[in-house]
Amino acid sequence: MKLNQLKPQPGAKKVAKRRGRGEGSGNGSTAGKGNNGANARSGAKHKRGFEGGQTPLQRRLPKRGFNSPVEQPEEVNLAILVKCEGSAFDGAALRKAGIIPCSCSKTKLIGSVKVDRPLTVKVNAISAGARKAIEAAGGTVELVEA
Repeated sequence: MKLNQLKPQPGAKKVAKRRGRGEGSGNGSTAGKGNNGANARSGAKHKRGFEGGQTPLQRRLPKRGFNSPVEQPEEVNLAILVKCEGSAFDGAALRKAGIIPCSCSKTKLIGSVKVDRPLTVKVNAISAGARKAIEAAGGTVELVEA
């Protein structure tokens, strides 16, 4: 077989239907578009969600939810810090340990478990129970601005 002998398989290439070119073509008159209406006109398109004039689904359903413009702090439980190695924790250390996501910029320490070693913690907010538990073990808490 040579390159000049290559041709497509029989039936692989279909001839396009020539619509609206007379009754003898089988697609004359309305050109296969039905009788009247927007879809019979040239350039007819509907926007997404259009339901023929009926109120569309996205307008019939009620609005739900709210996205606060104020970033909420990521809550970290004190029990997780007690299980982790090390004694100094700040935002970078918590991200490195995989405790908080990288996109988070504010952290809040919560919980009130028994702490067995002194911890040094730098967070944006802390619960009263967590502060009391850390200071009872001889640790220090420093509040930092985001």
